[in-house]
Amino acid sequence: MRGHPWLTLISVAIGVMMVALDGTIVAIANPAISDDLKASLADVQWITNAYFLALAVSLITAGKLGDRFGHRQTFLIGVVGFAAASGAIGLSDSIAFVITFRVFQGLFGALLMPAALGLLRATFPAEKLNMAIGIWGMVIGASTAGGPILGGVLVEHVNWQSVFFINVPVGVLALVLGLVILVDHRPENAPRSFDLPGIALLSAAMFALVWALIKAPEWGWGDGRTWAFLIGSLVGFALFALWEKRVGEPLIPLALFRSVPLSAGVVLMVLMAIAFMGGLFFVTFYLQNVHGMSPVDSGLHLLPLTGMMIVGSPLAGAMITKVGPRVPLAGGMALTAAAMFGMSTLDTGTGSGVMSLWFALLGLGLAPVMVGATEVIVGNAPLALSGVAGGLQQAAMQIGGSLGTAVLGAVMASKVDNDLAGNWADAGLPPLTPEQQAAAKEAVQVGVPPVAPGTPEAIAAKITGVAHDTFISGMGLACLVAAVVAVVAVLVALLTKRGANPEAAMGGAHI
Repeated sequence: MRGHPWLTLISVAIGVMMVALDGTIVAIANPAISDDLKASLADVQWITNAYFLALAVSLITAGKLGDRFGHRQTFLIGVVGFAAASGAIGLSDSIAFVITFRVFQGLFGALLMPAALGLLRATFPAEKLNMAIGIWGMVIGASTAGGPILGGVLVEHVNWQSVFFINVPVGVLALVLGLVILVDHRPENAPRSFDLPGIALLSAAMFALVWALIKAPEWGWGDGRTWAFLIGSLVGFALFALWEKRVGEPLIPLALFRSVPLSAGVVLMVLMAIAFMGGLFFVTFYLQNVHGMSPVDSGLHLLPLTGMMIVGSPLAGAMITKVGPRVPLAGGMALTAAAMFGMSTLDTGTGSGVMSLWFALLGLGLAPVMVGATEVIVGNAPLALSGVAGGLQQAAMQIGGSLGTAVLGAVMASKVDNDLAGNWADAGLPPLTPEQQAAAKEAVQVGVPPVAPGTPEAIAAKITGVAHDTFISGMGLACLVAAVVAVVAVLVALLTKRGANPEAAMGGAHI
């Protein structure tokens, strides 16, 4: 029983499920948290941003911790810390405490994710690793997409605290299974020292990049502060690269990136997340604010996406084992491009059947990419660096998601800015003051009609029509941009191949 590969998969999947679920489940609870704790919109945004920032900044370092001290210990510490931080959020009586413990959730979640991949890489034989990663990817995909449904049920029928308290029993189960089942596999050539300057430089560079992406919608892309953080990030990454060439045991041996397939896998993960997260961001507003669905209903409408990821991930794992990752990855991104193009045609009258078709196609396209890109990154790294490779994979996905939301958000904002005034005038509505126009643009960007209380019904109907039409034109353009990103990813996928000699020591000819 101890060290059994499939039991190991079950054990780590339960822990990873908590982290993936928390990425989306909390969004549904935000309005209730805001009402209960009297929080501002900016405070509520930080409930998500604090978690994401801590997770993205610390993933690679957390992967190194697993390589250095053992993935079993790192995973179990992550499980305990994540569950404890979740319980503390549920007990919090101020928004400051909620945001603080969300940071701790992100830090402990970062310990968990790469360690899970490291354990799978060490436990499964090469011929079954793709299938295992396929099921692992399925758990992440299902948890991410299922978060809004579970969150909606808990908030509607229990309270917002239950969204966090649910992690406590799940964490206890993951801990018990981990103590009983998991075995530590530490390679003989595991790193002995710790690259503290490298950690500081990489963390600073990642923080500057993610901070710029989070704040850009508020500050504006042309703002000096946005550019200061983006340039600071580039400087940080450059200094990190220079330092890594000089240090004896670097945090990320740059020789890793001599592997074209590994580098292509990282880029592919970023591009996939831009298309997926950026596109999906607007779909939730479309379902709730344009079609008037409840959070639970909108979650249920995304079930075709979840379902196809659940079905497609193990099948993709089996296919990649047979034919290698290149064809399934390129095919998956082509399907993703087709789905995003289809989603660009959605309008106010689109029925559930057509929506379901595009959502299902998106899930089918994403499944082989989630599995294959992970296998390409982790499989092309030496076993001694499987934690760092797992951290790279997760960091690429987090940065891609942030880039997608920021860039496609800017596309949406620009389209609404260009179209709203003209559409408003064409509908014969009374002109707006500059302040009213700014507020209207902000509302329309998320599909909300800017109808003031007491507005006559006929005028309200016109405003609603203009708001929804303008939002849909913005969402359509954002989905088209996501489709173009997915087409670029098809070309990147052609550079991938399975790990030829993943057990080899660093510096070999294959790297």
